Amino acid sequence: MVRRNRYYDLNDAMAFFNKFVVRNPLLPFVIPLVLVLWSIEKWVFCFSNWVPLALAVWATFQYKSYQQRIVVEDLNKKWKQVMLQSSAETPLEHCEWLSKLLIEVWPKFISPKLSLRFTSIVERRLKDRKSRLIETIELQEFSLGSTAPLLGLKGTRWSTLGDRKIMHMGFDWDTNDVSIKLLAKLAKPLLGTARIVVNSLHMKGDLLLMPVLEGKALLYSFVSTPEVRINVAFGSGGNQSLPATELPVVSSWLVKVINDSLAKTMVEPRRRCYSMPAVDLYKKAVGGTVYVTVISASKLSKDNCARSQQCHNNGFVEENHCALMQTFVEVELEELTRRTGVKSGTGPKWDSTHNMVLHDDTGIVKFHLYECTSGSVNYVYLTSCEIKIKYVADDSTMFWAVGADSSIIVKHAEFCGKEVEMVVPFEVENSGELKVKLVLKEWQFSDGSHSMNNFHLNSRASSLYGSSNLLTRTGRKLYVTVVEGKDLLVKDRSGKCDPYVKLQYGKAFKRTKIVQRTTNPTWNQKFDFDEIGDGEYLKIRCYSEDTFSDDNIGSARVNLEGLVEGSIKDVWIPLEKVKSGELRFQIEAVKMDDNEGSRGSNGGAGNGLVEISLIEGRDLVAADIRGTSDPYVRLQYGNLTRKTKVLYKTLNPKWNQTFEFPNNGSTLELHVKDHNPVLPASSIGDCVVEYQGLPANEMFDKWIPLQGVKKGEIHIQITRKVPEIQKVSSLDPESATKANQISNQVNNM
Repeated sequence: MVRRNRYYDLNDAMAFFNKFVVRNPLLPFVIPLVLVLWSIEKWVFCFSNWVPLALAVWATFQYKSYQQRIVVEDLNKKWKQVMLQSSAETPLEHCEWLSKLLIEVWPKFISPKLSLRFTSIVERRLKDRKSRLIETIELQEFSLGSTAPLLGLKGTRWSTLGDRKIMHMGFDWDTNDVSIKLLAKLAKPLLGTARIVVNSLHMKGDLLLMPVLEGKALLYSFVSTPEVRINVAFGSGGNQSLPATELPVVSSWLVKVINDSLAKTMVEPRRRCYSMPAVDLYKKAVGGTVYVTVISASKLSKDNCARSQQCHNNGFVEENHCALMQTFVEVELEELTRRTGVKSGTGPKWDSTHNMVLHDDTGIVKFHLYECTSGSVNYVYLTSCEIKIKYVADDSTMFWAVGADSSIIVKHAEFCGKEVEMVVPFEVENSGELKVKLVLKEWQFSDGSHSMNNFHLNSRASSLYGSSNLLTRTGRKLYVTVVEGKDLLVKDRSGKCDPYVKLQYGKAFKRTKIVQRTTNPTWNQKFDFDEIGDGEYLKIRCYSEDTFSDDNIGSARVNLEGLVEGSIKDVWIPLEKVKSGELRFQIEAVKMDDNEGSRGSNGGAGNGLVEISLIEGRDLVAADIRGTSDPYVRLQYGNLTRKTKVLYKTLNPKWNQTFEFPNNGSTLELHVKDHNPVLPASSIGDCVVEYQGLPANEMFDKWIPLQGVKKGEIHIQITRKVPEIQKVSSLDPESATKANQISNQVNNM
C-alpha cells in the first residue's frame, strides 16, 4: 500500500521466505527445476541471456505483494484495537432461538435461494476468467446442502460505533452434504477432462451485523478471515476415487481462493449488504451504467509521500515538496479503469467524470491515489478507498463505504438519476479523504426493462411485434451496429491511430473497416448474429492497425440479456484495461419467422414491394451559419436511389412523400442531407430501416434516431406488400372485403 523505507536484515528475509513457502506449496519443486535448467543453460547450451533478469523481476513482484499483505494485516490489527477500545459492549445475550429458526427455514427457503444466487455468480466468473490451460469449464452442480450454519453459540452482544449499533456473534458452519461439481476440459498440450467435487465444508469465525437505513438494510462482515477447511475429490470423467488427502495442492488452492475472496469482500473493514425493502418488484438486474465524478481530495498528508521519512528528517524543503506534490486518481470498476488529470497540492480538485459499466446487480468502485514524480514518467502508489453499489429490490440503489475510524457511510438513491455525494477517507490512517459524486443512470433487467425511465415497450413497439413481454431467446437475430468511438488510445507518434473493431459472439467473429488516423472514428457498420442463450457476452476488441502487428487499444464485454424486440439499445461502452476510450453500439433483437424466408432472395417483383412514406423530421442538426438547414432525404435501396424535395430554413421538415421499391432483400438506407446550390451537400445524419421482419401488408409507424450526429429523428411509415393477397382481392372483391374485415377484427382484439 504505502512504501516504507526500512533496513532489510536476514530475519526479515527469512520471515518473508517462510510465509512465501506456506502460500506457495509448489515452491520446493520449482526451485530445483530452475537450478537444473540453469545448469543446462550454463554448461550445456544457452537458452537465453535474460533468465536471471526474469527471475529477478518475478522475485521483486512477489516481495511487493508480500509487503502489501503485511500492510493489510497492520490495518486490520489497528481496526480491531479501535473497535475494542472505543465501543462499549452490552452483556452477552442468548440466541439459541436464532440458530433454531435458521435450521428450520434453511433447507426449503434460504439454501435454494443462496445456491441459485451463487450458481449464477460462479458460472459467470468461470466463463469470463478461466485459465488459458482450460478450454471449457462447466459448473455441473452447486448445492449448499441441508445443514444450516450455527449463529451465536456463545451468545451475542451489541456495541456502539458512532451512531451505529453493531451486533457481534459467532459463526460456525460444518456440513458434509455440500455438493459443488466442476467439469473442466483441458486445452493443449494438456488434453482430456478433469472433474473436481467439493463435498464438505467447515467455516468458523466471528460475524458482525450492522443495521443501516433505519433497518431497511443490513451490513455484515467477519472480524478477521475465518477458518476454512474443505474436502475435495478429484478424478477424470466419472471416476471420483481419488480423495483430497492425496491431492493437497488442489485443496490448498481452493482454500486459498475462498480465503482471498472472503478477505476482499467481507472481512473488516470490507462489508457486504443484505437489503430488506418494504416493496419487492421481483426484477433481476443484469447490469447498469454509473457516472463517477472525482471531485476533490482534502487533508492529504505528507505521510502519503514515498519520501515521508525524508520529509520529517530534512525539514522545510521536503515539507514544501510534499505540499506541492502532484497527484491523480485512478477509478477502477472490475476490469475497467479511468484516470483523472494531474493536480498539485494537498487539496487537489479534479472534477473529472467517467462513464462506468456494471455487469451485475452489485459492484465495487475503487479509487487509487498516485503521486507523479517530477522529471520522471514513473508514479508512486499512495493509498486507496472504495465505494460499493447494490441494486435494491424496490428499484432503488444503495451506496456504502468505510468511514473514519471504520465507521459506516451509507447513501440511498430512491430512483435512477439521483446524485449521491460522498466523502470517503483513504484506507491509510490520517492520509486524507476523497470527495466523489455518483449517479446511477440506469439499471438493466432480464425482462428487458430499464429503470432509467421505467422503460417498457410502448404502443408503437407493441403493435410492431405483438407483445411487450420478453419472448423466447431462441430463433432470434441480434443486429449490432458499431456506430462510432471517442477518445481512443493513441499508439502512433503523430498522436493518431488507425482503429478497427473485432466482435465475437459465441463462435462467430465480425470485423469493421479501418478508419485512418483518428481517435474519434465513425464506422456505422451493421452485423448480425444468431442469438445464443445462457448469458453469452458480446466480446469487443479494439485495435489500431500497424505495419508489423496491430496494437490492442482496449476491450470490453456487453451483456445481451433482456433485449426486447422492437427496441434498439443505444449505449456507450467504455473500453477496459486502457486509460481512455469508448465505443458506441446500437443493438436490436429481431425474431425470425416464416415471413422472412424471402429475405436474402432476389426474386424481384415476385417478393412484392416495400412502400415507405417519409413523413417528417425533428430536431435536426443545424448545418448553416444562421442556425438552420435545408434538409432533404436521399433513399438508397440496393442500386436504386430516390430523393425527396428540399425544404428550406427548417430543422423540423415535413416531406409527406411516398416511395416504392421491389422487395429483393436489399438494405434500405436513409441519408439526410443539407442542400447547397454551390458546394456538395453535407450530411446531417443517416439511418437504416429494418423492414424484413415486418408482417405482410401492415403499415408500421416509427421514429428512427439518426446516426453519426448528436441529435435528430426521422418519422416514417413502412409497409411490406405481398402480391398473393393482392391477387385474391382482384379475383374476388367480396371475399377480399370479408377477409379485410376479419383481419381488422383480429387486429383490434
